[in-house]
Amino acid sequence: MTTEIRIPVRPLVEYVYRSGSIRPGFRTNASMHEGTRIHQRVQKDYAEEDLKEVFLEAKLQYGDLVYVIEGRCDGLIRLDGQLTVDEIKSTAGNLDDLGEGAPVHWAQAIMYAYMIAVQQDEPRMQVQLTYVHSMSNEERRMRRMLEREELEQFAAEVIAGYAPYAEMMVAHEQKRDETVRGLGFPFQKYREGQRKLAGAVYQTIREGKGLMAKAPTGIGKTMSVLFPTVKAIGEGEAGRLFYLTARTTTRATAEEAFARMQAQGLHMHVISLTAKDKICFKEEEACDAGQCGMCEGYYDRINGAVLDMLEHETLMTRPVIEQYARKHRVCPFEFSLDAAYAADAVICDYNYIFDPRISLKRMLEEQKRKTVLLVDEAHNLVDRGRMMFSAELAKSAFFDTQSTFKALEGSLPAAKGIASTAGAVDKYMGTIRSHGENAGELLKKEPPEELFDLLEPFVMAAEQCLLEGGAQDEEAQALLLDAYFASQNFLRIGKLYDERFITYAECERSEVRIRLFCLDPSVLLRQTAKGFRSVVHFSATLSPMGYYRDMLGAGEDDYTLRVPSPFRPEQLDVRLMPLSVRYKDRERSRRPIAGMLRQLAVEWPRGNLLVFFPSYPYMREVYDTFMEQPGNVDVTMQRQGMSEEERDQFLNAFQPDPERTRIGFAVQGGVFSEGVDLPGDRLNGVVVVGAGLPQIGLENNVLRDYFNETGRNGFNYAYIFPGMNKVLQAGGRLIRTEEDTGVLVLIDDRFTQEPYRSLLPEEWQHFTRIAPSATNFSSND
Repeated sequence: MTTEIRIPVRPLVEYVYRSGSIRPGFRTNASMHEGTRIHQRVQKDYAEEDLKEVFLEAKLQYGDLVYVIEGRCDGLIRLDGQLTVDEIKSTAGNLDDLGEGAPVHWAQAIMYAYMIAVQQDEPRMQVQLTYVHSMSNEERRMRRMLEREELEQFAAEVIAGYAPYAEMMVAHEQKRDETVRGLGFPFQKYREGQRKLAGAVYQTIREGKGLMAKAPTGIGKTMSVLFPTVKAIGEGEAGRLFYLTARTTTRATAEEAFARMQAQGLHMHVISLTAKDKICFKEEEACDAGQCGMCEGYYDRINGAVLDMLEHETLMTRPVIEQYARKHRVCPFEFSLDAAYAADAVICDYNYIFDPRISLKRMLEEQKRKTVLLVDEAHNLVDRGRMMFSAELAKSAFFDTQSTFKALEGSLPAAKGIASTAGAVDKYMGTIRSHGENAGELLKKEPPEELFDLLEPFVMAAEQCLLEGGAQDEEAQALLLDAYFASQNFLRIGKLYDERFITYAECERSEVRIRLFCLDPSVLLRQTAKGFRSVVHFSATLSPMGYYRDMLGAGEDDYTLRVPSPFRPEQLDVRLMPLSVRYKDRERSRRPIAGMLRQLAVEWPRGNLLVFFPSYPYMREVYDTFMEQPGNVDVTMQRQGMSEEERDQFLNAFQPDPERTRIGFAVQGGVFSEGVDLPGDRLNGVVVVGAGLPQIGLENNVLRDYFNETGRNGFNYAYIFPGMNKVLQAGGRLIRTEEDTGVLVLIDDRFTQEPYRSLLPEEWQHFTRIAPSATNFSSND
């Protein structure tokens, strides 16, 4: 049976004609909105009989494969009686620098011409490239006349260039599906609750729906969602998966799960994406100056690099990506993105799917319809969604850009336009400060349309400068890039603005910050996920479920699953100290807390304890008090901005059977309070101080008021539910396996009150009260 490969024209020609493309990491094509506007303006001048947005399809056989090529050409028009393909491209660059046009643009247009010639049996076709300057609307047209034989030869050459990659992928997919069919669950048996969760995930994918799953810590959620998804891919129910995480620690867990399945025989391309600032070879190459040798000529080498890695590797972690990036001298970050489009499974941050600034925009709709999203620790996506769909501008960025480029007007042709447009934005933001509007005083439900109008010309001027080579001065270039990307994001978020947004300004001395704040990300999260096969949100702390279904944009038909805890009640000794730890009471609460920790150290003379606080300042206060009489105890404390190495050192200090008690001081909602696995005697006790409520402030109060206005309990939505989630996550570090035992101490009198108490897991409800006075910390003062 002949195997068919379906491929759209644009990614086909972009693969074959990568060479000569612009430097990776900086793509300045017009935005989708701007590109659509330009296309429509050009198409409006077509004659009545001309066609626009014409869908095309053709089949070509090469070797043992049949390539089904499809695409949509911008225009099919008649010029002087000759049938002509019109391909419209927008650019911010100088039209005089276009030369004969970009080879990749000609390739796209010629492929369309070939498809029409075959479809309509035309002996020849004319091809036209229409370039439009995005700022001035100036147009430049280029034309070629091609005979039918030339079109057929060109199409065959394009397919021949793509064939090695296609043949490799077809062979890989056949081997992948064969190994998936023979893959068994990679453990001797399912843990209690695992089979139920795995079955729900598989059924959800088969039906193409969504799932909100609350499953307790320790049952093996990662394998419970990955294994059935891998099975669904091998059986044709899905094409690929994205395992989305909020933290590096949970990414490592997914990598370990795939490694275990591959040890059982699975053959699947799995890649992990690492943030650019972490994987960049900037210590070896002058990337910040725009002269990185890994980027120059990147597209001449990338196809060979991707093929090499895909042919020889299956689990492509950061070290593997770095190894091949050095071998082929390509930017490791851009290399990982290019490889991700070919992978069966991608392990990455939420950003790559949900963030409009970073998302993998080259993913085709057909690919999306076959892709499953597995959203790990999904409770984090509420705040992350707000952040991804919000945007901020600082006045200082435009003041500094204006001043710097004004000084460059004599040496840089584009400097005058940048200085002028940046100055207009700076002036606008200055009027806010001059009117005396302090933090919180400028609070509007309407978007700042006047600011949008000022940012558009700045973005266009910056694009033109950057495409022409940018500023020679490194400081000026960095200023321009920062202001350019911030402006682009502000405009992008502005196009999403609706009743779920609010605009506010904060003024402090000479600085002014204007923020488009997304109050409710649920609709945008749902719209982003809509095109995918299935979305599985899972976490141990999706409680209350109604809140998370609401905030994560679950549909009416999406399933809900609650997996009960498989652990025995006697594994967990829960104690509650009903002590007020509200801000006004913190000074007098620190000594009772320090005393209780001293008592736990006596109770666990060779144990490991973690103590979680609602804030860094409060943690340091209790730490200082405890260290007045630490006793025979080793103490470590989380610091803000710890490196990955420092975090690893913190966790590695918690080893079984220590010589003496070790106590770790950490913060709720921090890197150590979720996604951290310290099984067995690596952790014997957890203390959670406070209900985790966010600090009272402008944004949280705005959220409270918004949810009250929309018929929901604003204080619960803005403060209690997010706070209690931190409590549940911190406490969930303790019992990770069927053999684990330990003590959990909750410190806050609010845990005895509603709604706090009902938000505690059932297994935490049966606690023993301990009186603060009974554990007072002795002191000489």
